[in-house]
Amino acid sequence: MNRQAVQLIVSSALAFGGSIAQAQDAAPALTLGAHAIGLLTRATSTPRGRTLTEGYLTQPIISADARLGWLRGTGMLNLEGFTLRRGELDVGEWGEGYVDRRHPHAYLHELMLGAATPDAPVAASLYAGRGFVPFGSDDPMSRPFVSYPVDHHLSQILERLAVIAAVRARMLIIEAATFDGDEPLDPSTPQLARRFADSWSTRGTLSRSLPLLGDAELSASYANVKSPEYREGQGMDQRKAHASLRLAGNGGFSRYALFEIARTTDVDHGRQLYVFDAVLAEGAVCRAGTGLALRLERSDRPEEERLLDLFRAPRPATDVSILGITQWTTLSAAIALPPLSLSRAHAAPFVELARIRVDRTTAAIFDPPRFYGSNLMWRSAAGLRIGVGHDHKREGHYGVAARPTWSSLSSSLHAHDMSSSTNCFR
Repeated sequence: MNRQAVQLIVSSALAFGGSIAQAQDAAPALTLGAHAIGLLTRATSTPRGRTLTEGYLTQPIISADARLGWLRGTGMLNLEGFTLRRGELDVGEWGEGYVDRRHPHAYLHELMLGAATPDAPVAASLYAGRGFVPFGSDDPMSRPFVSYPVDHHLSQILERLAVIAAVRARMLIIEAATFDGDEPLDPSTPQLARRFADSWSTRGTLSRSLPLLGDAELSASYANVKSPEYREGQGMDQRKAHASLRLAGNGGFSRYALFEIARTTDVDHGRQLYVFDAVLAEGAVCRAGTGLALRLERSDRPEEERLLDLFRAPRPATDVSILGITQWTTLSAAIALPPLSLSRAHAAPFVELARIRVDRTTAAIFDPPRFYGSNLMWRSAAGLRIGVGHDHKREGHYGVAARPTWSSLSSSLHAHDMSSSTNCFR
């Protein structure tokens, strides 16, 4: 399948290469933005039953979009490696060796270069660099809640060396990518270039404007990821599937909704070992700068051996076994208050509250009530979103895949703004 994915991408490049050369030159353009969130979080029933209160600067990013003739570029620096070395307190979250804390993302979060054919009933694009694989839903960073959902590593594939081809035919978008399977070890460690093209993914999206509901996207994606958690490539592979329905509209008030299901299967030499499922529904409304968001999620999580720091797990894992699978059910609510603005800068306060329940789903060593002191947790958070310049767009949608395929898309929810759900949560 890797060879087929590469052939598809090369064929797409040859098919639209001539059209790019004929594209009308546009004036050079560069847009910049910087954003960060000051956050204070309190969580009950963390490891060993402790209640913790922590504060930090989270999601500090600098983003840019550039255009020079037919060439397009998009990039993002993420400075969480400086501000979140120990991770962001988020009971239930996991991935890249962090447990019950969200890991800091790579400094070079995104750097993609590419080109697209001119607008036409059928258009194509080709992008390459380090970025977001066409799989699953939008990065949680561009959605209403500051706290990440448990399904983050089931529903997105981030920060990979990738070549991505996309074709748009009216309401239908097809994307295909080949990339390296290994996850970043830490914010500063690059991927292994020799592993490039050992994994692949594809995503299909059908977009249409619906009466009353607004603009709708129905998508399905699949990925074959080789050894994501073992850098040298000898670990378990993953087969990942995802489907989602996304709605966004603007009238008397802005509104957004997302429903997604995801499944990740760990495979060892073709043998299925573990299956992790997730279901998530979230929505937000915004009017006059005030917003309300709700999220309900039920997701599986692997339980692994912990280090002396109970918020960390060994990477790479010592073997292919785990201590069991837990199921996390989270109900979250967020309120955003009107921002204070000065020129292009803004500062917007918000509060979040989450009720979290964890249950053991398999006969295993790991016992949540014993480890956490309870299987019911609460998380509350308050903070200030600070930003200047343009908002970062919907990550992982490049070229023609980033363009709206419906005619009635309003200017306030244009392609790169649509991920913001509502302006209240940016």
